[in-house]
Amino acid sequence: MKPTKEYYMQQAIQLAKQGMGHTSPNPMVGCVVVKNNEIIATGYHERYGEYHAERNALLSCSKDPKGAELYVTLEPCCHQGKTPPCTDIIIEKGIKKVYIGSMDTNPLVGGKGVKKLKAANIEVEAGILEQECRELNEIFFHYIETKTPFVAMKYAMTLDGKISTYTGDSKWITGEIAREHVHKLRKKYSGIMVGIGTVLADNPMLNCRIEEGVDPVRIICDSNLSIPLDCNIVNTAKEIKTIIAYDKGEKEKMKALEEKGILLLASGKEGKVDLPYLMEQLGKMGMDSVLIEGGGTLHAAALEAGIVNRVYAYIAPKLIGGKEAKSPIEGKGISFMSEAFSLKNPTTEFLGRDILVSGLLQ
Repeated sequence: MKPTKEYYMQQAIQLAKQGMGHTSPNPMVGCVVVKNNEIIATGYHERYGEYHAERNALLSCSKDPKGAELYVTLEPCCHQGKTPPCTDIIIEKGIKKVYIGSMDTNPLVGGKGVKKLKAANIEVEAGILEQECRELNEIFFHYIETKTPFVAMKYAMTLDGKISTYTGDSKWITGEIAREHVHKLRKKYSGIMVGIGTVLADNPMLNCRIEEGVDPVRIICDSNLSIPLDCNIVNTAKEIKTIIAYDKGEKEKMKALEEKGILLLASGKEGKVDLPYLMEQLGKMGMDSVLIEGGGTLHAAALEAGIVNRVYAYIAPKLIGGKEAKSPIEGKGISFMSEAFSLKNPTTEFLGRDILVSGLLQ
């Protein structure tokens, strides 16, 4: 039985995911070349600045690709960037038809790639598993269209909605499988952001601790530069890029932090970090995504500021109770249920005994 075009596009999607954490701010892209119902080449965008998926595939064909069909998750580029245009090699190799998952909203491409292929008498069909291909690159599309990072908020809680006991103990709410999943997110997102409260309470490293992991840029929201000079974040700032967003601080403390390798961003307003402004600053620095792993105060501020795009809620089948136990989102909260933040098309996934609920905010 002949495989369907959806089958080949699914193969391309799985290939694209292999570039996770290495392509930013470029998209993840996968490519499959098929001739006479046989896959003769595969490729994916492996690392920012290196060849794109189509070129990697077409340079590794096991047979002559002339007359073959090419499946690619994103519209082929047609401009000279750090690498040559992908449309050029597709035309050069004599590809007969190109199947595209999702169109590229980057103004440098935006339909021009398809137009160039059609001008070379190559048949093009777009929209194959389009939703899956767009979800694959939700970070890329958001950044290209808004010039600000795609922001995800992550937290782990018990079944009764607590992120720690009343004593502050939180190790561990979820099991190893869920915690490993978190590190995959840290690999995926360009930056990881917490508030000063989390730094003072946990003295975290905020790095990625999985094989072939990529450490995200650490972003600390610290209005008054209260961060201790001897904490893990400060002591490793020369090894892992670290940013502190602040409002006010003493010159001596600022100098000491900068000598430790920390980049200070004046992002404050009325004694607090202005989160929308901070996102604009990070976007101008080329940061396409941020994972918020803070406490209830930062989470509430992020929601109120309207910067959160996706939520990852890890739920453990445990009950701890306690009126004083912390919850994942604090602040004043909403007045009426009609004002509640809702997730669009939420998904659920079992991670060992724990459950992950994720979705885009409406």
